[in-house]
Amino acid sequence: MDQFVNHLSCTALLVGKKASVDGSTMIARNEDASGGINPKRFIVVQPADQPQRYVSTFNGFQLDLPQTPLQYTCTPVADQSHGTWGEAGINSENVAMSATETEFTNTTMLGLDPLEPDGIGEEAMLTVVLPYIHNAREGVERLGELVTKYGTCESNGIAFSDANEIWYFETVGGHHWAAERIPDDRYVLAPNQTGIQEIDFQAPEHYKYSADLEDFAAKYHLNKAKEGFNFRDIFGEDTQADHYYNTPRVWYAQKMLNPEIDQDPESRTMPFSRVPSHLISVEDVAMVLSSHYQATDFDPYGQTGTPETRRRYRPIGMNRNQEMHILQIRPNMPKSHAAIHWLAEGVNIFNSPVPFFANCTTTPENFQYTPIDKSSTDSFYWLNKLIAMVADPLFAEHDWDAEFAVSESRKFGFAAGRAAVAKGDAAFADVKPEDLPAWHDALNAETAATITNDLQYLLHQLVCIRAEKMTPSFEKGGEL
Repeated sequence: MDQFVNHLSCTALLVGKKASVDGSTMIARNEDASGGINPKRFIVVQPADQPQRYVSTFNGFQLDLPQTPLQYTCTPVADQSHGTWGEAGINSENVAMSATETEFTNTTMLGLDPLEPDGIGEEAMLTVVLPYIHNAREGVERLGELVTKYGTCESNGIAFSDANEIWYFETVGGHHWAAERIPDDRYVLAPNQTGIQEIDFQAPEHYKYSADLEDFAAKYHLNKAKEGFNFRDIFGEDTQADHYYNTPRVWYAQKMLNPEIDQDPESRTMPFSRVPSHLISVEDVAMVLSSHYQATDFDPYGQTGTPETRRRYRPIGMNRNQEMHILQIRPNMPKSHAAIHWLAEGVNIFNSPVPFFANCTTTPENFQYTPIDKSSTDSFYWLNKLIAMVADPLFAEHDWDAEFAVSESRKFGFAAGRAAVAKGDAAFADVKPEDLPAWHDALNAETAATITNDLQYLLHQLVCIRAEKMTPSFEKGGEL
């Protein structure tokens, strides 16, 4: 393992049930690899397929697992020679987990509580936690026990949700952590930096933390504030790079969801959570996670500003996007039909998420088939990556036909997804409970096929547009 190296850098968006348009809890994240290609699969793990002992091929972390695992969805890497990297999923108790948001602990804390090279990391977290929890709080408690006992090899943020609560869990140093229950009427945009701010040690319903967190900070004089306990300020970083890489993402997301608030994109004082100016939908979440500073001087595809401003800040939607998940637990639905794992793959600027009812037994073949040695339109991952490869230079050239084709495809994808959810909601009550998982399988497959067919047509359109722009072209003119 490359010690102390974070391999992924993502963007997470969390939406409380009173901040969402339909009362759902939603935890969502872009999984962004350190390179442009990191092939992903989407699968359902049955209890019989869950290992009894986890042995990491990434860093050697080992753990005996409980013998009563739950079924869960996940998006592991296609090549597991260097770990599983399950990343996101919903289990059969309708508990969702997104792991992880790469973060960075400051050097003082790393010196006092060093990272554990063979401790639990992002690669293992979903697999050893999600199948064994029955609500979001249990997720915080199980992961907290593992980090305290075995240590962690990285600094990360992890989201848990159920129908009622969302918790955000952050590690600092090798063995310390804290988690905050996100207020129901708020949302959080989390970039690659420590986010949790003031911790109230007298409010266990809203905060959880490693047992010695407060005493540890006091022992080593880590808290510079005259009063209060700001987790971000005590343990996080605030480097010049943060002001270009991290805080602008918070600024733009809050600009989209609170356009009435004027803020500096490089400000470190933006709050961890906000009450949105309007209730947030699945489409809003997807739009935030595909954004690239549109209508500002910082848009890489923009026509305003300067070459420097268009490359100044790290965007949310970018070439390193591998998959985007929106894990939605809906209210007023029976447990067997409440959870939806929305999934997009490739670069989010050019795609739209597919809804999968999480109470299913399998996933479509083109979501499971992800070869690592060739690009194939038979793979949903590679189909979306190919679309991005063709669309990106066309967007850079401001090709209106390409931009229109992508826009129409994305609108169709959202509409098809919404139609599929509405169809399922209208008919599921007539399905026998024992038949519901297989019925969900069929509905999921139908939805995926519809959106896949549209994406194949989009790729065809983009190839045709690009063919007209190839460099070795010649139009004969004049007399023969």
